[in-house]
Amino acid sequence: MKARINTFIKNILYTPKPLPVGNYQAILKIDTGPSYRLHLRIEDHGLGTLILNASTIMHLNTTAAEFAYHLIKQTPVETVVAEVMKRYRVTPEEAAQDFQDFKDRLESLVSTPDLDPETFLNIDRVDLHQHKMSAPLRLDCALTYQVSEGSASVYAPVDRVKQLLDTKEWKQILKNAWDAGIPHIVFTGGEPTLRPDVPELITFAEELGQVSGLITDGTRLSEKDYLQQLLMAGLDHLMIVLNPQSEQSWEAVRDLINEDIFLTVHLTLSNKNKNEFDKILTKLNQFQIKSLSLSAETLELWKLLPQYTQKAVELGFSLVWDLPVPYSALNPIALELESQNSTVDGAGASWLYVEPDGDILAGQGIPTVLGNFLTDSWQKIWTEAKLLKYG
Repeated sequence: MKARINTFIKNILYTPKPLPVGNYQAILKIDTGPSYRLHLRIEDHGLGTLILNASTIMHLNTTAAEFAYHLIKQTPVETVVAEVMKRYRVTPEEAAQDFQDFKDRLESLVSTPDLDPETFLNIDRVDLHQHKMSAPLRLDCALTYQVSEGSASVYAPVDRVKQLLDTKEWKQILKNAWDAGIPHIVFTGGEPTLRPDVPELITFAEELGQVSGLITDGTRLSEKDYLQQLLMAGLDHLMIVLNPQSEQSWEAVRDLINEDIFLTVHLTLSNKNKNEFDKILTKLNQFQIKSLSLSAETLELWKLLPQYTQKAVELGFSLVWDLPVPYSALNPIALELESQNSTVDGAGASWLYVEPDGDILAGQGIPTVLGNFLTDSWQKIWTEAKLLKYG
């Protein structure tokens, strides 16, 4: 009797230890499936970020983060069940089933074609901005502020750039980012594909373990060999900045639909296309585009955008607001910063922005330089970012 009472009291007073903060990785087989490459980052508030095969990022709540931790550590199932029972006051059957469901979810994600590069497991995207992270979740790399021939560059702040980094220097930035715990890289500009080393940089990010994306006007993607080179390099997602008046731009979208890569289309409401905007949305829907990013050319047009946003939702598009659309005449960045609160919320916390000379900003169009990723320590840069963000 006394032993049972002591056990009962011990269970009531049990205070589970928090999971150890840090980065964990492993290559392992889940049940009878193929081997997976897993990289987990656990924050001091218990949330986790799990990278699957350097191609998909899962943002995890505390329970899922614990399952991922034990999976990487190859903790025996009986021990996992016992730990989860104590921490969350569930039955052994519930703990075992939840752990199995988590493993099944991983297998499903890895085997799904055209997978969204980010998934959120029982956690809201906005919630991430409310926590102080050990490092950003994404680094946006403006490889150049050059734009394609015939595209106005009035909004690109070319006067800010002291020099253009070479391939070796960009690789060092990617390595510095990985060492800091940043799992996601987005290559943008200007027009990033004007640089010949984009496939090489994507390959390097893939070898490190990072998820990589590319934002482009699509001009070079009509070159089938170049497109295949990007895909073979390990590119995980693409955003096409669509010019609805350009058949070449539409051709890039058509070519990508049949490829195994997650595609987002960015569309800017302008005076040239406002009368055709509904038809453009319908055409994209007929192309079976699933992910859409929207902006407006002027503040006056921005006031009209909600009606088109509603139309996009009704057509079944998922809307993306936080990717750094390249500087161009169709993307007045100051207007976007003024209007997209979610973008501002994440800048300097969930992501940082690197200019073509290596200078770090909290986000695209935010002028305060936090340091340089080649010449300053990560600790200095991240401290400056948190001071700017939180004061």
